[in-house]
Amino acid sequence: MGEGKMPIYEYVCPACELKFEMLRPMSRSNEKADCPECRQKSERVLSTFACCSTDSTGMASAIAGSGSS
Repeated sequence: MGEGKMPIYEYVCPACELKFEMLRPMSRSNEKADCPECRQKSERVLSTFACCSTDSTGMASAIAGSGSS
């Protein structure tokens, strides 16, 4: 991924506990982000994801992840 593409990173505010997402360049991935509610510097947290598959009948089932973050 070059600087033209920006992944979404997740953060949790240590003051108000708000969980928020931010698009930023990979070069800034380790920088703290300002909470949109209280402006406190917030650490990045690991993101979760869900992966599903369908069988021959079209029934979906989870392969990995919890489906919620």
